[in-house]
Amino acid sequence: MTEPVVRIEKVVAEGDGLGRLPDGRVVFVEGGLPGEVVSIRIVKQSRDYARAVMVDVLEANPDRVDPPCRYVSRGCGGCDLQHASIELQRRIKVDIVRESLVRIGRLTDPDVVLGPVHNQPFGYRTPIRVARGEGGRVGFRRRSSHDVVPVTACLVAHPTLNAALETVRVGSDVDDIAIRVSSVDDAITWWAEPDAHDVSGLSDRGGPDARLVERVHDRDFVVSAGSFFQSSPLAAEALVDAVRRALGDPSTWPDGDVVDAYSGIGLFAALAVPADRHVVAIESNPWACTDARENLSDRSATIVESRVDDWSPHDCAMVIADPARDGLRASGVEVLANTNAAVIVLVSCDPASLGRDARLLDGAGYDLDRCEVLDLFPQTHHVEAVSRFVRRERL
Repeated sequence: MTEPVVRIEKVVAEGDGLGRLPDGRVVFVEGGLPGEVVSIRIVKQSRDYARAVMVDVLEANPDRVDPPCRYVSRGCGGCDLQHASIELQRRIKVDIVRESLVRIGRLTDPDVVLGPVHNQPFGYRTPIRVARGEGGRVGFRRRSSHDVVPVTACLVAHPTLNAALETVRVGSDVDDIAIRVSSVDDAITWWAEPDAHDVSGLSDRGGPDARLVERVHDRDFVVSAGSFFQSSPLAAEALVDAVRRALGDPSTWPDGDVVDAYSGIGLFAALAVPADRHVVAIESNPWACTDARENLSDRSATIVESRVDDWSPHDCAMVIADPARDGLRASGVEVLANTNAAVIVLVSCDPASLGRDARLLDGAGYDLDRCEVLDLFPQTHHVEAVSRFVRRERL
């Protein structure tokens, strides 16, 4: 049977190339790049679309490269854009964010730009999550599968994490381990799920309460294993800088508190808000709240241990919001819009949720002024965007 041949129109949010079959259906092609002509093997079909893997590249994008990591050919699903040059990866991410704002957000010609590049293409990740493989060794899951590809040297991981990948062994009671290294002193914390008793070859700093120190813009932060932290300190610095740009000159802000919603360990409250402003930091993760109380102890701040959806809003000057992958959603937008803040700065890690939130914020009276795309996860489809929404004048 002849393999279908399709032209890839673009790369979509999950990293697949999008083409069209002869019958008009959309097909998502693993590994396809914009403009390429490829032969494919279909692995899943439905009435409206299909999924496929590439058999051969007949006409290649000029920015296609050979993946430098040997584990890509073995099926590792971690770095799904290694076959594109770094420059192409970044263009793809900007295009994905812009399309989401237009198609899902229903915005006309949104201002979307690529922010300054901070991360190096390799060796940047300070947290990783690995899974138990055969013989107690660990690795990363195969793409679209629960199978594990054993890995002892990940090109995007911090060197200290690679040393840990060689030594760690886990028993049958462990499914996944989140491992984090400090770039300050190479200390390691880890948290195994669902049971941490059968782990060897790591430091004794195990469990969600284990803590290390990370440094961002020359300021030290305590970070518990159960708290979220960015892909690297450089990524955190890039995000802080982008949030500062989106907030604008503090001298132009109206009077009132600054809300840091989904505040985590207090990164933005500490570094993006002037010391003379009171910050209301809202976070539901108990470990992150414990960290934030220490990290923000030198400034005027109220730590609210609560879901943002359950917080009772009051009039505020500015809002920073860094929600999880599913975004603010209608309930979060309602709460934050009821602060009547002049500006809402939204940090998004998923283009689709950004599009939905942009549409909801527009309905709540906030216009998108500018969106800055940050490449904090080189070699992968993952993207961060920092968007400035400005409250419309009320008649």
